[in-house]
Amino acid sequence: MSFIAVSKPRPFVTQITLNRPERMNAMAFDVMVPLHQALQEVSYDNDTRAVILTGAGEGFCSGADLEDSGYLPIFDGLTMPGIARRAMGVLEDVIKSIHSMHQPVICAVNGAAIGGGFCLSMAADIRIASERAYFRPAGINNGLTAAELGLSYILPRAIGTSRAFEIMLSGRDVDAEEAARIGIVSRAVAHDELLEECYQLAEGIVGFSRLGVEMTKQMLWSGIEASSMDSHMQHEANAQLFVRMTTQNFEEAIRARKQKRKPEYKD
Repeated sequence: MSFIAVSKPRPFVTQITLNRPERMNAMAFDVMVPLHQALQEVSYDNDTRAVILTGAGEGFCSGADLEDSGYLPIFDGLTMPGIARRAMGVLEDVIKSIHSMHQPVICAVNGAAIGGGFCLSMAADIRIASERAYFRPAGINNGLTAAELGLSYILPRAIGTSRAFEIMLSGRDVDAEEAARIGIVSRAVAHDELLEECYQLAEGIVGFSRLGVEMTKQMLWSGIEASSMDSHMQHEANAQLFVRMTTQNFEEAIRARKQKRKPEYKD
């Protein structure tokens, strides 16, 4: 049985669902390995223009599986330190796969996002939360570090250093209302409206140029990592000129506006 469900709820929109609700979609290897595979496959599915990542049941993802994390053949012959490093690599590959997907990834946070689940949600490009959602950097509460899977890199850039330090060092829960107010998510909505909100957002993205959307995602993440504004502006200029000079998208946009219709971008 696969604990990842892949569906197409709207044209050109693919939904990837963590599907082990009885364990709150914990990050056992039999969930994370197929998730990584699904992310890679969907990234190269040219009928997919936007991706929605969510969880089945009452929780989005509860982080580390405390019952049974599972075993992978890549652990064979290793001692515990080696197994631990390989295990972290598996989880890190999931986070990096979300970043490198060609399509924007919208995380529909339907419930608890705890520990690694918090990290998983923050890896997405856009987050919308159910009113029942909450976020907890659980590692600090378990005698470990709250800094894992890129969280200490992404969170301060999303909400500012003071808020990120306070949340990660206190290990407290951040409910959906606060998460929307401080920028962990773009907004919080009624639980039964969550997926529809995400579908509508995805459908809007689908209407734009595929190339324009892909390169906008790349530029946004590159901007987060840029060493200077001047350096990043050069990358932006090259991206803008590439789309402008190698496609007829701009001309189509002008025609469509004059004809009072939606543009049909051919890239």
